[in-house]
Amino acid sequence: MTTTFSSRYFNPLLLWVDVALKTQEMLLSSGSVIQMRTERMALAGLAPNAADLAEFQLMSQEKMEAASESSAAIAAQLQNTTASLFHRSVRQWFGGAAAWVGLATSLTPAQAAAHSHQLMNVSRQAAANATHLTSASARVVQRGLKPIHAKATANARRLAQYEA
Repeated sequence: MTTTFSSRYFNPLLLWVDVALKTQEMLLSSGSVIQMRTERMALAGLAPNAADLAEFQLMSQEKMEAASESSAAIAAQLQNTTASLFHRSVRQWFGGAAAWVGLATSLTPAQAAAHSHQLMNVSRQAAANATHLTSASARVVQRGLKPIHAKATANARRLAQYEA
């Protein structure tokens, strides 16, 4: 029985493509924010006004908030993912060991065929687990990138209004 999922969140490749696109957008936004803020600092010189000082303070605060949110998101996603993957891995390891022992101790061709079938099922599940591991890794990265991406893109939009 094969199951196909139409959602992009079940395809590891699409998850990693999403991570790459969000990273690219974040880097482009960060570049424009750095440029606008650097220009603002240069124009302010040694006598920044109150609005400049507020913006400069906001820079540090936002970086700390984004880093903190990102760390918390990564930790939460790792906690959820680790237990699930560990449970799957142990179950598959025992299933594989039982299938190998069963195959090695088969007395009849029918028993050997049944144990071979079990071994094939365990192997298929192991391949599915590898795909799940890849998806889980991408989800950890997505969760960690989300707060940083949100701050960078929001800052780019906000600061672009002042430039126009």
